[in-house]
Amino acid sequence: MKSAFVLLAFLTVSQGLLRIPLMRGKSARQLLEEKGLFEEYRRKFPYNPAAKFLPRNELDAVPLTFDPDLTYYGVIGVGTPPQLFKVLFDTGSSVLWVPSVSCSSAACESHSKFNSSASSTFQAGTKPFYISYNSGFVAGSTGYENIKVGDIYVENQIFGLTNTEAVFLASLPWDGILGMAFPGLALQGGTPIFDNMWNQGKIPQDMFSMYLSSSVEGSMLILGGTDPSYYSGSINWVPVYGATNYWNIQIQSITINGNTVACSAGCEAVVDSGTSVIIGPSKDINNINGWLGAVTNQYGDAIVSCSNTKLLPDIVFNINGYSFALPPSAYVSKSVSRCRTGFATGSWILGEVFMRQFYTAFDIGNNMVGFAQAV
Repeated sequence: MKSAFVLLAFLTVSQGLLRIPLMRGKSARQLLEEKGLFEEYRRKFPYNPAAKFLPRNELDAVPLTFDPDLTYYGVIGVGTPPQLFKVLFDTGSSVLWVPSVSCSSAACESHSKFNSSASSTFQAGTKPFYISYNSGFVAGSTGYENIKVGDIYVENQIFGLTNTEAVFLASLPWDGILGMAFPGLALQGGTPIFDNMWNQGKIPQDMFSMYLSSSVEGSMLILGGTDPSYYSGSINWVPVYGATNYWNIQIQSITINGNTVACSAGCEAVVDSGTSVIIGPSKDINNINGWLGAVTNQYGDAIVSCSNTKLLPDIVFNINGYSFALPPSAYVSKSVSRCRTGFATGSWILGEVFMRQFYTAFDIGNNMVGFAQAV
């Protein structure tokens, strides 16, 4: 009888889940390489993945960086009737923004733009906002709107409407960003969209999870819980570490063939779907890449031989008593002319390279992050 009750409870929660398909589009790197422009962009817009996690000088400044390898996005609707936008679901920020119809930047011409006058539910905000970049910025106004995510509407959601955008945004496959970190990073003391979903009773649990596939289709954002069809075994839960506004966890060590190669005294890392690779301090990353026989080029890419990738070792992340092994198929990527490892320098961040291998759950109610082997 007890097992039947548990099964019924599971089915009830599972049926209340909101599944948002994610597409894996061409990255900015791929699009720019096809046009022969990537080297030029790389020089103009240096990659600084840790920029978005630096302390803010002003409340409404949201620091970000040009990440040429981000690829995943989903579709939301803004306004009544809904105007559709492709957005990056970013666990490293808490702000929702899309381009405005008043945007005059060249970057906006290649993306969808929100027309507030075409929505019956739009309410203008009173303050501007901006997102600062190493090489440019996004600036605009704020507003309140109904946001359609899957089959639900989130009411009176604060969001940003850009009227100026950095030029490199034209090469990115998505129109805007939907942040999924904590309220302390939200616009002007507002509430992030996922928190509003929970507060408005739209989802069954104060939790979301992500499955990132290596294919163009098949990736999924699950709002309100977890979906066992996307992982094998059980979810291993890790407490959020420290009083931050990010999905911050502690790593005990990183090993190769039983040898500690990084985080020898433990380290803190942000789990971030808005970063394409795995980031760490230069000493640790250089040591990892050295064990892999990688050679760093002038742009900081760690290059390995494409013919020998299957012979490379697993890299094991030891977290909260669990061991998460990344095989070379997970951390080596091939571009037009070379193979690169998915490691770069900065503050510790576990990005897409890690999350493709491990289904990742974000439990707001219990302040935990969970990892399971993705299928």
